[in-house]
Amino acid sequence: MEFPHLQKQDPEVYELVKQEERKQQYKLSMIPSENFSSPAVREALASVFVHKYAEGYPRKRYYEGNQFADNLEELCQKRAKQAFSLPDDWHVNVQPLAGANSNLAVYNALLEPGDTILSMYLPDGGHLSHGWSFPEQDEQGLEGQVEQSIYLGGKRKISIVSKIFKVVQYKVERDTRLFDYDKIRTFAGEYRPKMIISGGTAYPREINYEALAAIAKDVGAYYLADIAHEAGLVAAGANKSPIGKADVVTFTTHKTIRGPRGAVILCRSDIADKIDFGVFPGLQGGPFEHTIAALAVCFKEACTPAFRDYAFQVVKNAQRLAQRLMEKGYDVVSGGTDKHLVLIDMRSKNLSGRNPAKALDQAGIIMNRNSVPNETGSPMNPSGLRMGTPTITTRGMKEPEMDQIAEWVDRVVQLVAPYCERKPAEFEEKIKGMPELQSIAAEVESLCRKYPLTM
Repeated sequence: MEFPHLQKQDPEVYELVKQEERKQQYKLSMIPSENFSSPAVREALASVFVHKYAEGYPRKRYYEGNQFADNLEELCQKRAKQAFSLPDDWHVNVQPLAGANSNLAVYNALLEPGDTILSMYLPDGGHLSHGWSFPEQDEQGLEGQVEQSIYLGGKRKISIVSKIFKVVQYKVERDTRLFDYDKIRTFAGEYRPKMIISGGTAYPREINYEALAAIAKDVGAYYLADIAHEAGLVAAGANKSPIGKADVVTFTTHKTIRGPRGAVILCRSDIADKIDFGVFPGLQGGPFEHTIAALAVCFKEACTPAFRDYAFQVVKNAQRLAQRLMEKGYDVVSGGTDKHLVLIDMRSKNLSGRNPAKALDQAGIIMNRNSVPNETGSPMNPSGLRMGTPTITTRGMKEPEMDQIAEWVDRVVQLVAPYCERKPAEFEEKIKGMPELQSIAAEVESLCRKYPLTM
């Protein structure tokens, strides 16, 4: 049976795909958790492996007809080991469907319900998959409710992790907005967690993996390093690696490593059976073999000199962007960045992050509102703007383009600042069709055309 191609089969979906292509091509995508994969990665993702159900692990499947899926998954594992320079006594699982799934699989493998987890405080840049609950029943500003350097959790359990485990969270210091590892050591000694977790979505500095590994060892805890955001930087050597220090390392594959949406677990071989069982049958059924095919391609790409150059340029670009914004009077959290992301506390401009982010989108620059340390806003209207350089670096942009982007960001913020106290709908109505924003959007599109993405 022959099927017509998408344009004829379903013109509505086809048009939405084309609209998304145009947006990605002619706007600056600066969400730190997004990137742009190669045509080869996308070709593998859309291959006939999308049809294959491969419940189980290579050579141990529950269905017949998986000989090629077995070969594929083993190839993917081999390439992941090569990309991250894994020692012989480390294991790879490429089956988790997403980052939150990979973390939950690790908890499932190594913890019991009610065990204590010590992880990073969410508003300081942590992640929901490490456990989160609101203080009291209030989703408004957290300042005043959480003053100390440790957060013991609230009554409203937001993530499933906080419903199953006791989650205690360490915070950054109020003045430096960095971790105090001596305090984390004290908290670990007091609360005796079964697992310590590092990693998050908006912490711009490198994490001291050695310090956290030593703390975990002292209290008899497992140490999980979640490097979802910086995995590509770690593989290339642009950021330090937790491998050989942490017991388990998890990461998503669609961020700095430029793969499909998926996740990977790396672990010591002595706990590999537990981890594998925690994934399947403990948490999910058949893996997405088409995603594993795309992962195999992206890991091969990550082993090339070109990818290494790319990863180092991602960091250079983020650092240049942070420097230029600080020169314009913006409060860059921690005074800079070691990674791919820059976090701005907009309270230095007497603004929050929500409406400026909407205005920047109108101007062709896509960033996101985000909570910041010592947050006084709400989850829907936090005080920060978060931006990243993975996708614009994939385009080939370097330091001169970061200077121009910083200039555009400042122009947009100055243009809309007088209207930012308005409610979202009123604000969007006010800036709709604003000639100055349209002019910047045209300049942005012109730059994007000089650095096209390979669709």
